[in-house]
Order: sequence, then C-alpha cells, then structure tokens
Amino acid sequence: MSLTRRHFLQVAGALGAAASTGVLAKVPFSQGEAPARLVPPQGSVDCHMHVYDSRIPVAAGATLLPPDASLEDYRQLQQRLGLRRMVIVTPSTYGTDNRVMLDGLLRSRGDARGVAVVASSITDAELEHLHQAGVRGIRFNLSVGTQALDGIEALAARVDELGWNVQVATGPLLPEVAPRLAKLPSKLVIDHLGHVPQPEGLKSTAFAALTGLLDAGRTWVKLSAPYLRSAVGAPGYQDVGIVVSTLIARYPQHLVWGSDWPHPTLAPEQKPDDAALLDLLLQWAPDDRVRTMILRDTPVKLYDF
Repeated sequence: MSLTRRHFLQVAGALGAAASTGVLAKVPFSQGEAPARLVPPQGSVDCHMHVYDSRIPVAAGATLLPPDASLEDYRQLQQRLGLRRMVIVTPSTYGTDNRVMLDGLLRSRGDARGVAVVASSITDAELEHLHQAGVRGIRFNLSVGTQALDGIEALAARVDELGWNVQVATGPLLPEVAPRLAKLPSKLVIDHLGHVPQPEGLKSTAFAALTGLLDAGRTWVKLSAPYLRSAVGAPGYQDVGIVVSTLIARYPQHLVWGSDWPHPTLAPEQKPDDAALLDLLLQWAPDDRVRTMILRDTPVKLYDF
C-alpha cells in the first residue's frame, strides 16, 4: 500500500472515530462539522494559528481580546482537517509575553513550532532558550503603525544566525514598508496575503509590493485569512482567489497555508468553516504536487520540522 493511500485511510479512520464520539461537532471558533474534502499529505503544517489564555495578563493598550482558545480546542479542529503539525504565533494581545505560545509548544509534544514577539533588548541567552523551546521566527505587527518596526534590522540579523525568519503583519502598510523589508538580512514572511485590498487586487500597490519582495527570492507569503480583505466574502472569496492563484502560478515554492484559527478578528457569528477554507486550495492549486509543496514541503523547511 502506498504512503498516500495508507495516510488517507489513517485520516479517514481518525475522522470516522472522531465523528462517532462527537469530536467533529461544534469545534470551537469554527463553523461546520463535515471533514475537508482535501486530504493533506502526511506531515502538513498549519502555519498560522493562535492560543489564548485569560490567566496571562494582556499587554497594555491591547485592543484584540478574544476569549480563551486552548491547544486542546485546536486539536479538535486538527482532527477534522487531518493535520497534526502547527505554527503557534504569539498574538498582539500579549505584547512580548510569549508564555501562552511557549506553553502550547511544550504541550504539542513536538508537533509545533513557534513565532515569538520580542523586544530589541532580548539577550542571546533568551533567544537560545526560545530556540530550544521550538521558536523559529519573530513577528512584527504593524497594527500600531510603522513604529512597530523599530529595531527590526538588528533583530533580523540576530535571528538569522539561528536560522529563523522574520514575520510581518503589514496590514495596509505594505507598500510603505516594503523597501525597508527588502533590505533585511533574514528570511521574510508576510502573513495574511499581505492584506492585498479588494476590489483593486492585482492592480493594487500592495500586490506590486508583495510580488517585488517575492521576486527577490527571500520572502514567503502565508495563504491565510482570505476574509480580511475580500469584498465578495464567503464561501468562495473569489476576488482573493484571483490573487492567490496568481501567486501560486508565479511563486509556488514561496507560499505556505495557515488557518488563522481561532480567527480572532471575527465576531462569533462570523467564524468561517475551516474545512471549507482548506478546500479552497483545491481550486487555487489544482496540481497535487503544488499543494503538497504549500502544505508540507515548504513549511517543513521554513520552520525546521
């Protein structure tokens, strides 16, 4: 029996068992109950998700304050999607306090890598501690403006020595900051499709900035959260799909997929069907080899699994 066929049967069996015990029903922070039609190749990675724990104080001035979302909650979604590996990203809620993310790494038993948020004053010993815990990147969130990039050049050089990447949540500021990001010495990851706006899409300055970074060969883009900029909306996000399909055609080796669970920017009634989000890859990347690259091969290298 081939590995692909054997993995399909394993996933199908796990999903069947989960359904019989009600695990697939009412997965927290996700709509729907049916499994995804797309069966991810063994070793695939969800490259963008968060965990939240109200026992950890939020950062001063934090505006995004979702309810608790645990690793155990997320594991239910993984059973539904046929995934095991994940990248846990420290959200803006906690500032530079990475304890919730680090706890998730510990309890993942090797199934996770982390992206931390750090201060420019972090010591080499503290970076090494994060590395041993499974962290493979640092994140800069521009929701507060371009001042969030203060110190990025020095930090990028330091984490590059560890083999990490620098992830930037650009929001609408990508055209403004792209020239600065292009000069970083490290690998660069742009999350949430660079927030390419709609309906401008391929004609936008954000798309031009994004492709300019990709052309240089040291940038990767997360195919995540299509709902953030879509004017068309669920379930197909056809306008965002045009952007994604274009990126896949041009840069298939520089793309990874992420769920953005628990979808912290969306109200409870707006949470998407995560299986349907995963299935969008069947339309965006009809070539199975390309999907395998996006879901497994590229993230395994980028996050050092």
